[in-house]
Amino acid sequence: MQRFRIFSFLGSLTLLAAARPAHAPQAPRPDFAGLYRDAPQLALDTRREGDSLRLYLRLPAPARLGAGHPLRVVLWPNFEAKAPLWQDSIARRRQHPRLAPGGGVQLSFCLSVAQLPAGAALQVTTAPADSKDDYQAPGTSAWLRLTEAILARPFVLTDSAGQPLHRRYVRAGETFGVDSYGLMQPLRWKRYASLPTPALPPMSNPAALPAGPRVLSVLDSAAARPGEPLLFAEPGLYTLRVGGGVGGIAPRTLAVLVAANNYPALATASELIEPLRYLTTSQERQRLTDAPDPKRAVDKFWLDIAQRDQRQGKELIRQFYGRVTAANRLFAAHKAGWLTDRGLLYVVLGPPPGVRRFANGEERWYYPDGSLNGGPVTYTFRPRPSTFAPDYYELVRRPEYELLWYAAVEKWRTPLTALTGPNVPSDLPAR
Repeated sequence: MQRFRIFSFLGSLTLLAAARPAHAPQAPRPDFAGLYRDAPQLALDTRREGDSLRLYLRLPAPARLGAGHPLRVVLWPNFEAKAPLWQDSIARRRQHPRLAPGGGVQLSFCLSVAQLPAGAALQVTTAPADSKDDYQAPGTSAWLRLTEAILARPFVLTDSAGQPLHRRYVRAGETFGVDSYGLMQPLRWKRYASLPTPALPPMSNPAALPAGPRVLSVLDSAAARPGEPLLFAEPGLYTLRVGGGVGGIAPRTLAVLVAANNYPALATASELIEPLRYLTTSQERQRLTDAPDPKRAVDKFWLDIAQRDQRQGKELIRQFYGRVTAANRLFAAHKAGWLTDRGLLYVVLGPPPGVRRFANGEERWYYPDGSLNGGPVTYTFRPRPSTFAPDYYELVRRPEYELLWYAAVEKWRTPLTALTGPNVPSDLPAR
C-alpha cells in the first residue's frame, strides 16, 4: 500500500472540500457518548435467582449515595423510548453495601423478573434525580439491554475474594470463580482454537474476503467441581457451561476471554506493535518486529513521526496506546477490544462525540466534524450476537468511507495534523 494512497487522493480532497457548516448536527437525544469516556465506570452484572433478577453494582470511588444521590432504577421499552415503563428508588436497606477491592462500593439488590420484559433497556443510576445528563455519566449510570440470556443466567463470575468480577475477561493465571444460585451445579469448560483477527477498515467489502471457520475446534476441555476456583494459564477463548445437574436447572453457557497478564494495558513489544496495523504497512510492522530492540524501535517510530520532538512523540504514544487500552476495557468480546469494529474506530478516530442507540439494536456513532469538508459523518454498528460474543457489534462498511479513512490515518502519520484530535493539550508546539 503506497503511503496509504493518501497523496493520490489530494485532488479528490480538493474537489470535495467545502465550507464547514456553521452548526454541525449533533446526535439526537438521548446521547450515550458519555458511556464511552475513558473514565471510571459504574459496573453492572446480573444473576437470575428464582423469580428475581439480582443486580450487582460496583460504584467507582468516591461513591456518592444518600441524600441527593439516591440509587434509582428506570426501565425503558427500548433505548429510543421517550417515557419509561416504570422507575423506582432502591431503599438503603435493600442495597447491601460493602467495600469493593481496590476502592469503591459494591451493592446488590433484586427486581422481580415479571417487571422485566425481554428487549427492554434497564438504566441504573446514582445521579441526582434532576440531573439532565444522568444517562451519560459513566461513573453514575449504567445501561443493560435485557436479553433472554441475561434474564435466565443463574450464575455470576467472581474474583478470588468472591466479589462479582464485572467483566467478561480474566487474565492468564488469574483465579476466579462461578457463583451459582441455588444448588451447586456441574461446571465444564472448553478452550477453543481461535485466531483473533483485526477489524477491517470501514471501506472494506467483507464479502470479497475468505470466510472464517463456521465452527471452532476445541483444544481442551475438562469438568470442574462446583464452587472450585478456576485458573487458566493459557490465553485464548473459553466457554463455561454451568448447570444440568440436580434440580433440573437448564445448562447455560458463557464465553470468557483469557487475556495476557497486563490486559487491558499493553506491555510486551509484540503487544505494542500489533495495534499499529491500523496505521502502518505490513512491511513497516515487520521491520519493527525484526529490530534488535523492538520496544525501542516502537519509540523511534513515534519519535520519527514527531520529527524528533520528544514531547510530541511521548504525547502521540500516550494518546494512541491510551485509546487501545480504553478500547480493550470497553469492547472486550471474543477477542481484545482493539480488534473489534468499535475498537477500530475508537483507536483511530477517537471516542465518538455522539452515540445513539436504536430499538432494533443498532448503534450509531456521530463525528460532527469527521468528513473531508469538516462536516458530520455517521458510522452504524449492527448487533451480531453469538455464543462467544453476545454483545458484539459489526460496522456497516461503505466504499465512501475510503477517503475519510486514509485522511484519518494520515493525521496520525503527519506531525502537523497528528496532534489536532480530541483530548490533546492545546499548548503542544506546532511543527
